Amino acid sequence: MHKLKILITFLLLFTISFSLSMPCFAEETTYVWSSTDNTVVTNANQESKKEEMDSGTLNLESASAILIEQTTGQVLYEHNCHEPLRPASVTKVMSILLIMEALDNGKLSLNDSIPCSENAASMGGSQIWLDPRETLTVDEMLKAICVGSANDCVVAMAEYIAGSEESFVQMMNDKAKELGMNDTTFKNCHGLDEDGHVTSSYDISLMSRELLNNHPQITQYTTIWTDSLRDGKSGLSNTNKLIRTYKGATGLKTGSTGLALYNLSASATRDDLSLIAVIMKAPSTKVRFAEAQKLLDYGFHTFSFKQFGKKEETVKTITVNKGVRTTVDAILSDNAGTLIEKGKDKNVEQNLSLEDTISAPITAGQKLGEVSFLLDGKTLSTIDIVAKNDVEKLNLFTMSKKVIYSWIDLLRS
Repeated sequence: MHKLKILITFLLLFTISFSLSMPCFAEETTYVWSSTDNTVVTNANQESKKEEMDSGTLNLESASAILIEQTTGQVLYEHNCHEPLRPASVTKVMSILLIMEALDNGKLSLNDSIPCSENAASMGGSQIWLDPRETLTVDEMLKAICVGSANDCVVAMAEYIAGSEESFVQMMNDKAKELGMNDTTFKNCHGLDEDGHVTSSYDISLMSRELLNNHPQITQYTTIWTDSLRDGKSGLSNTNKLIRTYKGATGLKTGSTGLALYNLSASATRDDLSLIAVIMKAPSTKVRFAEAQKLLDYGFHTFSFKQFGKKEETVKTITVNKGVRTTVDAILSDNAGTLIEKGKDKNVEQNLSLEDTISAPITAGQKLGEVSFLLDGKTLSTIDIVAKNDVEKLNLFTMSKKVIYSWIDLLRS
């Protein structure tokens, strides 16, 4: 029995040493990762003409408009989308975004009491008539801003967060720059007409997408139809009428002044497809809502969101050279899917670019390859493929540890 143990130990050491000396043949290859029916699409390269979405397609009366898919930001329709115009209270999308960021980073809590300055109380336009002697919680302030578009409340929040409205406006412009809102200059946090206070429908879609994607809890406020504050003494009614009339509406913000005319950032979700429609300088409030609905209807009628895989789903098990483990699972780094015109989902080609083998050491989350979704040769989206777990490299210490564990297992048996 003693000689058998010595022989097994020698064989284990020899096997491990041999594996360390083997060369690594990690050659990149390309696979076709089939869709849910596990069939490879053969007609993905056929000619497909996508309808050109110019300003005349939907015959909009508004000066500027855009429709985007919320998850990817893909533009589905646009009309003068980079024209700088007065945003009115749609400005508050950026103000709300900064409030939500302050909540997320711990600078605010929903129960914090927010005072009202004389400056905040003096705001004109839509308001809830804050009194400098009263305070409201952040939760109440958000409700008043999202539902009632309260100028006094948004100024009070701005002063509380940044010390002054001017400092808060600087934060707004800094965030706009960070988001690539190149058509935008903010002069205030509420949207009342002021020379030089401009943005575009494209930029509004960017900040709306940022708010909805990174702070989805905001829809708890933006989907409120009616509510009240001050123990029921102050009623609130949502200025966005689509919340009541449009299936799947999730928000987001209206705005109107004598110079800006009628603006709207409208968001909705149906069947895993989330859209944002922005209307600027509509001639009337009726046209504003009708054209936002027309954009959303166009999006839901024409497109769908095709899901191909979920985050952390195993795509392939890869061989590991010179590691304490011989394999590692390659998983999706995020949900895998793409926006596509309805009826074309069977034509999507899914190409998985992944190495056959990889050498240790490997760290969890390390990129191993990527999967791309293509239609007619055009890449729709790309998702990274990463390692599910760490794999240490074999060395004298790990070899010894592996031999000892093997020997213990042998003794137990």
